[in-house]
Order: sequence, then structure tokens, then C-alpha cells
Amino acid sequence: MDITVLAVLLVIAGLALKQRYQAPRVLLLAQHLGQFNIEPLMMQLHQGYFRALDEQDPERASQIWALQTSAEQSLLQQFQAFTKSFEGVYLARTQVFKLAVALPYADRFLPTLCFDARLVFAVHAQGIARAIESTQSSGPRARTILAELYLMQHSCHWFCRSLPTASARLLSRHQTSYEQVLQAITPQTRRDYLALVSRKPSHTSG
Repeated sequence: MDITVLAVLLVIAGLALKQRYQAPRVLLLAQHLGQFNIEPLMMQLHQGYFRALDEQDPERASQIWALQTSAEQSLLQQFQAFTKSFEGVYLARTQVFKLAVALPYADRFLPTLCFDARLVFAVHAQGIARAIESTQSSGPRARTILAELYLMQHSCHWFCRSLPTASARLLSRHQTSYEQVLQAITPQTRRDYLALVSRKPSHTSG
């Protein structure tokens, strides 16, 4: 067989295998997230924060900041509820490959190189709560909240696809790199998050 034809066939087979692996993960996460309004609330906060940051009138800016309080609390409550819902998924379906390659079924034959998405989502819930409850001034506080939300969204994409895809989508959607987000979240979130997704092999438990 011609080497070019063989290469094309291998690429097609690889893509088909990846799609077969990723589709159920996308569906699983969508089934849980679909019960909540997390994405619209994220967009509402994103727009509200940037309106307040761009506002030149301090009084008007203060009013815009105040309007975000309800959305912040709603988002936190909804994400906590999502986390609770996702806790019920069994471990075999929540393992995520740590390395920066899309390797279908790696969670089955390289489990020590995987992390549990349930635990990561719990870290995000704690981080978002911590950022919302912060006593920082409005601007820095908003940036920390957004960083926590961006990282949570990154984890959702990582669970469904791969680390490179998640990082590319983060950069495309928010013009922010994965590394920048890691620097902008709270120190405790960064510590807890990296302890889970570290690329050093670690044993998981159900």
C-alpha cells in the first residue's frame, strides 16, 4: 500500500477513535451542566465587570459593581449544585489524562497519569466561593473571580477534549493563556488545583 494512503487512513482512524471517545464525555458533562445557568451567568458577570472597569464616573461604576452581587451568588450556588450532581458520576467516567496530548482511552491503560474531574470541580467551587467572598477592592476582586471562572471553564474543556484544546479555547475566547490564569487565581486554589492535575503519577481512589 502506498505510504501516503496508509498515512491518510491512519489519520482518519485516529480521528474516528478520538471522536468515539470524546462524544460520551461531552454528552455526560452537558447533561449535568444543562440543569443550570452557569454559562449565561458567567457571560453576565464578564460583561458587567468590564462595564464597571471601563466606567469613568465613580458613582456609576459603583452602581454597576453592586448589580453584579446577585449574579455572583447565583453562579456560586449553581456551580456548587453542579459539583454536587457530578459527584454521583462513577470514577471510571471522570478520569482525565494529565499530559498535553489527546490520547483516547488513556484513562483506562494509564490511570496513574490521570486526575479525577469530580475533585477538580470541587476545587473550582471552593475557589469561586473564596474569590466572591474576598474583601479586595472591586477591580482586583473581579479579576480574581474571572480567573477562577476561566480556569473552571478550562477544566470542562479539558475533561471533554484535551489539555491543548482547553488551553487553545481559553486563549481564543478570553485572550488569556492558561499560565496567566494560573497566576491570577487565589494561591489556595492554585495549590489545590496543581496538586490534582500535576503531571507526576499519583494513585486515585473511588
